[in-house]
Amino acid sequence: MKFSLEWLKYFLDTDASVADIAAALNRIGHEVEGIEDPADRLAGFRVAKVLTADKHPDADKLQVLTVDTGEGDPLQVVCGAPNARAGMKGVLGLPGAVVPANGMELRKSAIRGVESNGMMCSVRELELGEEHDGIIELPEDAPIGQTFAEYHDASPVFDVAITPNRPDCMGVQGIARDLAAAGLGTFKPVEVSEIEARDPCPVEIRTDDAEGCPAFYGRVIRGVDNTKPSPEWMQRRLIAAGQRPISALVDATNYLMLAFGRPAHVYDLAKLSGPVVARRARNGETVEALNEKTYTLDDTMTVIADDNGVHDIAGIMGGEHSGATEATTDVLLEIAYFDPERIGVTGRELGLASDARTRFERGVDPDFLDDGLAILTSLILKTCGGTPTEVARAGEVPAEPKVIAFDQHLTSHLGGIDVAQDEQRAILEALDFQVGEDWQVTCPLRRHDIEGPADLVEEVVRIHGLDHVESVALPRVEGVARPTASPQQKLERKLRRAAAARGLNEAITWSFLPTSEAEYFADGAQLWVLDNPISEDMKAMRPSLIPGLLSAAKRNADRSADGSRLFEIGRRYFRGKDGASDEKPTLGVVLAGDKTSRGWHGGKAQGFDAYDAKAEAIALLEAAGAPVANLMVMGGAGDQFHPGQSATLRLGPKNVLARFGALHPKTLKAFDIDGPVMAVEIFLDSIPAKKGAGFARAHYAPPALQSVTRDFAFLVPADLAAGDLVKAVRGADKKAIVEARVFDVFEGQGVPEGQKSVAVEVTLQPGEKSFTDAEIKAISDKVVASAARQGAELRG
Repeated sequence: MKFSLEWLKYFLDTDASVADIAAALNRIGHEVEGIEDPADRLAGFRVAKVLTADKHPDADKLQVLTVDTGEGDPLQVVCGAPNARAGMKGVLGLPGAVVPANGMELRKSAIRGVESNGMMCSVRELELGEEHDGIIELPEDAPIGQTFAEYHDASPVFDVAITPNRPDCMGVQGIARDLAAAGLGTFKPVEVSEIEARDPCPVEIRTDDAEGCPAFYGRVIRGVDNTKPSPEWMQRRLIAAGQRPISALVDATNYLMLAFGRPAHVYDLAKLSGPVVARRARNGETVEALNEKTYTLDDTMTVIADDNGVHDIAGIMGGEHSGATEATTDVLLEIAYFDPERIGVTGRELGLASDARTRFERGVDPDFLDDGLAILTSLILKTCGGTPTEVARAGEVPAEPKVIAFDQHLTSHLGGIDVAQDEQRAILEALDFQVGEDWQVTCPLRRHDIEGPADLVEEVVRIHGLDHVESVALPRVEGVARPTASPQQKLERKLRRAAAARGLNEAITWSFLPTSEAEYFADGAQLWVLDNPISEDMKAMRPSLIPGLLSAAKRNADRSADGSRLFEIGRRYFRGKDGASDEKPTLGVVLAGDKTSRGWHGGKAQGFDAYDAKAEAIALLEAAGAPVANLMVMGGAGDQFHPGQSATLRLGPKNVLARFGALHPKTLKAFDIDGPVMAVEIFLDSIPAKKGAGFARAHYAPPALQSVTRDFAFLVPADLAAGDLVKAVRGADKKAIVEARVFDVFEGQGVPEGQKSVAVEVTLQPGEKSFTDAEIKAISDKVVASAARQGAELRG
């Protein structure tokens, strides 16, 4: 929220400096995000008088002016403004000044052969408004030579972050009240003028939605003149707040909102028909809002409508076709209290944000309807003239104040500082709380954030000064610090180190995906789809880590990266059987592009294959503590994977620990990425926890005797997985066989059709004594017999 020092002083009588005000705002909980001094932007601009104005010798639309700057000889300036003339006073930018609107530095130059020593400036060029048809014309009494910043009363602008629980400070008046309570001056409440009205309001005002709009007030003003701009002081304050002056009527409503935190609306009476009613929208009704977009409404939303239809999305944005224009002569002023929760829900469903919504959904002052309407009426009468009618009121304001029993000792107990009882009472009363002798505290209606004694403690502490709360170290248990990481966190740390050590680069991708991509990897599971996403491309919670990694690999490839080795540890999201969220920790890997670059020793670049993905899966599972020796290689990796180049790693037929392999060509096409691409997904929640794991590692003692290797060549069916054969061989004698691996696979001459030759190296480890020939023969027989159960035959 932005406001100028001049505007603040309208509500606060203070001599405090800008630095003191900023410090006080930070001290009482309103963080100052920035301070901008317009005088800095207007440096080099001063009030000047045009002495002569002659036609440029070489340009029909230019004039050559002599300008009195108040010091030294008059300067010659070339100007193209149609209103430039002798005798007028304006704003001259001297050489070295920087034009705020475009950042151009002025310098002495020749324009069409005539020397020019600066520039006479327009309103738009100095960012004081939108007018640009001519240069600024100042009154006759403007002092020649005075800096324009001083003449214009340029005031520093504060940019303050207002927390969502303080809607009462969404207007300058609320900020001033807090600063006055903090001792930075005297609060100046605005005197509300009594509006003299003789005629009743000719428009019926009604609320048919007492839940969404408990109170709805309005009055008509006839004979207004909306052709003149709003007063200069009002425009100056609105511009300081970041608002663009539009028209006298609209500026008045914006001023009320920014000064008092109370949105209101002005309708052109000629565009209304019949009663003006706050009601529920009908399903399918539409309205074109002031942002020129059309919104489709439903029966959960509150609207302002007449006999012709909806004119206003209540509390959020007015309609385009009923707004005031320069031709408007009669207006209906509307001010209402809307249910904050309803406003928030409607705004989110429509994806519509506005200054009014921000205030209404946080909660405006329900007791400010009559005063707010009177202030708005007064502003319009002074600016646009007209004759007001009486106020038409519909509904009732929720005006039951909250009363809280307050124990002053809570300030010390909860706030950590001792504040005298008298000071606590003074602080609360300065903030407009009523404090009884028995410390029964009545809260002002605008303070929706006050729910109990702890909130009153917060008020006392922040006004007393948050900087007075001492930093106190939390008590620490003696001895060695206890570990704080959970087993899951430890596992993820270990896997990050293991993946990085294998040459993979960690990526962190969004947890949200386009719905189409999420459905592609959902495998039939129910997705979490957001009602109010950041964008349509981030609407569904990811059911897999692979899509995000694929997008990252594609970005790398689009930027000429030869290859990508990416991994990510994160969560997959699903709906549980009971509708609750279900998060599953997962490790994803994507291998894309070149595995090795082209070179003289290797020839062409080599890509990744499914065995690379399998190697990564097994290595990372081993790092996670999974019993990789017992894993089964089975199919069923999913439709996203190539059916002949993918598999799953399981403990038993149902417990899937990982899936790996080449992605299906249709998957690559759907994600617009060139292949082949390998992927791995490890389901960390499926890895069984270690049993009986102690703090220290087991003692390592190398074998006393040398191991023995034996080679076996088996004829097996061509469709038998080599992993199944190796597993069978390794299980033939679990005590003596410590390793088995495939070192050759052959199909061709000498091998019967439909079969293949698989050679397996078996490592035997003797215990207390070396193997005898008979013992090795017995183990070999067990290996052959175990392999035979897989359909293998020892090759002769």
